[in-house]
Amino acid sequence: MRLAFGLLLVTAATGSALEPADVWVLVNKNVPESRQVADHYLAKRGVPKGNVVELDLPKGEDITRAEYDAKLAGRLRDALKDKKDAAKVLVTTYGVPLRVGSQVPNADEKKQLDALRPDLDAARKKVAELEKTKDADKKDVDAARAEVNRLQAREKVLAHAESQASVDSELMLLWWPKYELVRWVPNPLYFQASEGYRTRNPPVVMTARLDGPTADIAKRLVDDAVAVEAKGLAGEVVVDARGIPFTFKPGTDIGFGYGGYDESMREAAALFEKAGLKVTLDQKNEVLPAGSAKGVAIYCGWYSHAKFVDCCEYVPGAVAWHLASSEATTLRKPDSPVWCPNLLKKGAAATVGPVAEPYTVGFPKPAEFFGFLATGEFTLVESYARSMTTCSWMAVLVGDPLYNPFKRNAKLKVADVVPSPKGGGKMVP
Repeated sequence: MRLAFGLLLVTAATGSALEPADVWVLVNKNVPESRQVADHYLAKRGVPKGNVVELDLPKGEDITRAEYDAKLAGRLRDALKDKKDAAKVLVTTYGVPLRVGSQVPNADEKKQLDALRPDLDAARKKVAELEKTKDADKKDVDAARAEVNRLQAREKVLAHAESQASVDSELMLLWWPKYELVRWVPNPLYFQASEGYRTRNPPVVMTARLDGPTADIAKRLVDDAVAVEAKGLAGEVVVDARGIPFTFKPGTDIGFGYGGYDESMREAAALFEKAGLKVTLDQKNEVLPAGSAKGVAIYCGWYSHAKFVDCCEYVPGAVAWHLASSEATTLRKPDSPVWCPNLLKKGAAATVGPVAEPYTVGFPKPAEFFGFLATGEFTLVESYARSMTTCSWMAVLVGDPLYNPFKRNAKLKVADVVPSPKGGGKMVP
């Protein structure tokens, strides 16, 4: 199995490099700054002027599912229908909505829900009554609970529960025919996905976002990326783990629970130590306090939910990411306490966050994401796409997709990056 992973990595690493012509930039024509950010990106990166798609979109950070289907995804498919193979990366710019709303049940689904919910109420009542009965047969209790679970699962499907997503994650499946909007779709670009799963599905598009609290910050992400690439990213690594142990338990925690992600942070720290960088690994449950580190090039930590802590001073080009449930619920509100916009304001050039509750599975594994990036073989967007297990879900990558901070000063070899945490399992078929 490890040999198969290695072959997959080598194949991808030696493929054709991502070029500016592979990138297509999305603009909201109703937000003038959106076009300004796009023009700045084209000028800095040499993306062809014809690779801009202007769309008539809402001005806010939210878009309804109906608007997304008609005004964003639908119009984009029309614009790119003859360029499906050429459009490898989609870049959303400042002013393009951030989050897609939930799918609304149609008339038939509403009718089924109306019929199902009384049955669900009755099934719940039956469980409650059995649980109060001291001599109730365990088989009867288990059967009643199973019926509640079955009806609840059906209700979720009909109601399209948890069908909202980040615009960028949904756009990864631009070329897929209609798919179920129930939580996430496994990402075929994830490096552990089987070749069968990868090849039997339509193409997947990589996505990134040039956005932030202001249009000037969105432009600065590009400026910093270009400037740092010329010399290579240098600075300290800070990993703020929590000291949660990980033990592989088949059928339960395969590495996507709290222990698995904490272990992956420790593995990321070990990778950078192996590369000779100065690494600070904190394993106390509390987050690092304000002013803990200076000259930071790489930061990864958790878990200060929706409460930014100014723990690091970042060098230009820094990649900084705090794992918590709400850290990209907005990118533009200037007074928001969530992490992503504040990391950008503090100088980070790239970050990752969710637009709503993603569960831990909705994040890349730190050792995989930062590991691929540190090889210098992959751009920011490629490192993200290779380490993200989900599409049509909550995460968003903010930063110049072409940014390759270690291209001139690679810290790792591709073979150094293995499935994380060691001993865990995988989520993608």
